[in-house]
Amino acid sequence: MSGAALGLEIVFVFFLALFLLHRYGDFKKQHRLVIIGTLLAWYLCFLIVFILPLDVSTTIYNRCKHAAANSSPPENSNITGLYATANPVPSQHPCFKPWSYIPDGIMPIFWRVVYWTSQFLTWILLPFMQSYARSGGFSITGKIKTALIENAIYYGTYLLIFGAFLIYVAVNPHLHLEWNQLQTIGIAAANTWGLFLLVLLLGYGLVEIPRSYWNGAKRGYLLMKTYFKAAKLMTEKADAEENLEDAMEVRKVNESIKYNHPLRKCVDTILKKCPTEYQEKMGRNMDDYEDFDEKHSIYPSEKSLVKLHKQVIYSVQRHRRTQVQWQILLEQAFYLEDVAKNETSATHQFVHTFQSPEPENRFIQYFYNPTFEWYWECLLRPWFYKILAVVLSIFSVIVVWSECTFFSTTPVLSLFAVFIQLAEKTYNYIYIEIACFLSIFFLSICVYSTVFRIRVFNYYYLASHHQTDAYSLLFSGMLFCRLTPPLCLNFLGLTHMDSSISHKNTQPTAYTSIMGSMKVLSFIADGFYIYYPMLVVILCIATYFSLGTRCLNLLGFQQFMGDDDMTSDLVNEGKELIRKEKRKRQRQEEGENRRREWKERYGHNREDSTRNRNIHTDPKESNFSDVNTNRSAFKYTRANNRTERDRIELLQDAEPLDFNAETFTDDPLESESGRYQPGGRYLSMSRSDIFNDV
Repeated sequence: MSGAALGLEIVFVFFLALFLLHRYGDFKKQHRLVIIGTLLAWYLCFLIVFILPLDVSTTIYNRCKHAAANSSPPENSNITGLYATANPVPSQHPCFKPWSYIPDGIMPIFWRVVYWTSQFLTWILLPFMQSYARSGGFSITGKIKTALIENAIYYGTYLLIFGAFLIYVAVNPHLHLEWNQLQTIGIAAANTWGLFLLVLLLGYGLVEIPRSYWNGAKRGYLLMKTYFKAAKLMTEKADAEENLEDAMEVRKVNESIKYNHPLRKCVDTILKKCPTEYQEKMGRNMDDYEDFDEKHSIYPSEKSLVKLHKQVIYSVQRHRRTQVQWQILLEQAFYLEDVAKNETSATHQFVHTFQSPEPENRFIQYFYNPTFEWYWECLLRPWFYKILAVVLSIFSVIVVWSECTFFSTTPVLSLFAVFIQLAEKTYNYIYIEIACFLSIFFLSICVYSTVFRIRVFNYYYLASHHQTDAYSLLFSGMLFCRLTPPLCLNFLGLTHMDSSISHKNTQPTAYTSIMGSMKVLSFIADGFYIYYPMLVVILCIATYFSLGTRCLNLLGFQQFMGDDDMTSDLVNEGKELIRKEKRKRQRQEEGENRRREWKERYGHNREDSTRNRNIHTDPKESNFSDVNTNRSAFKYTRANNRTERDRIELLQDAEPLDFNAETFTDDPLESESGRYQPGGRYLSMSRSDIFNDV
């Protein structure tokens, strides 16, 4: 099993990152380089989280092996006295290899490749790709030029920060500037920035995640919040439509720049980014055979077309996203209303107002039947959410306590360190790996979920169902790469696996070894890294009392708050919007059901009667009628085609308010003829069949 666990986790994490990226990104429409860059960033960060427990267990085994080799008694001697008490070595050697043991030399190389690749992505490549993706240029050269100009200030700022650290080290007479120290300064600068943001996100996630599950167990809470989201999303949807209309000034540009203008290719590129209905409208109004007059006309410049191209890309993406989110929110609201109605059901059968448009899997239909769905949604799910919220709250309390006490080594107050040291005494590697994985997984969930939840106006927003733009995907990859290294260092400090925290001369983990010695910057190693994580207590208190939400609400950004009048107004507004959409969908389904019933009842009867009438027609009469029909074919072709087209449209698009099977006719002309068939149908009186009965 040597190295097999590492290989399995590498493959598993890749598919996990690919699945999440497929949920938020769009593989068909977005650029391949954007997809590859984001996938690589997410993959490396998730890989660090999953592989770090294996590094811990391997390090504990190496420490045991090293201690056993150094403290083994000489031959023909007995282990007695204080030595036997301090270093118990049983007859059978306790340092057996864990099932996930990774051979020496692999982990340092692995961590070095993963770490420096992620740093290259977050500080150099992804910011450049971000500017490249948002550029409105029409050529690769133009986009690269725009990206370099936009990132000049960005790169200059970080060079200034790095220069400040460099000057500090050069001025200090006790330090000699070497390459390893320069590397340590760069790592310290990156980790300091990441730890600053990490504590902010962690303090929010430690409180908000358990509270979201607890509130989700309350009856009606999710439905009220969905109404609130519907009102806000409708406003955003209207703004997106207005922005799209403003961006469609490309019509004027399309009409002014003709087919032989030098900038016509740029206009065609912009038109391809527009929605299909706008392309059709502008295509019908374009006259490609009219030449442009360079002397008597004023044409837009290439810079204005670049700006217009960028505006069109942004407006179309936002409009498409709001449309998809509105449909998803409607489905959620309808389902939550069904849950509220079915809670009082005596049959214990879950009844849906609207059937799912997509057919469900037979396996899901068999196990997740209406009875099981009722018990889960109306009875079990609230209790499950409450139990899960309590468990997550306990984890949050453990994290907060450990963040405030992990610097204490005698006695050991960090609960994570206590758990790991107890398992280390018995060399229970399975327990060590499970405890480490659950701990760092919970920390990463608290941090990463906040990254997925936050929204910076319309510039950064991770929207599911393939609605995230390229800029937001790349920005999320940058955040993950900057947050994951300090997150792992913080976890190793909580468990006292970092020698700079435990102050023990023990073998460090392979991950800690590539970070170098932080003694070069003692004020960061002994000050900022130790005491700054304590601020998570203040952030948790602020999140618990919703201070950030209240501040945003005062600034005019409406947030969901149960004791606010504005929230109540938006909830009522959203409730009315959902009610209108529900009535609209009910009318559509009723119309479709009626049209389906009419076709099933009367479509076959009409075909049979027409077939029988053609069979029993006399040949001479048929020839006579054919001659007359041919004579008047040119005269009545347009009228007959219009009548047939009207009949088809009546069957497909009509939505009558009432229906009576006894007086129903397919064609209004049949009701005027006055001739009635025994089966309740009138004979056709079209001109082509008027002489059939003579």
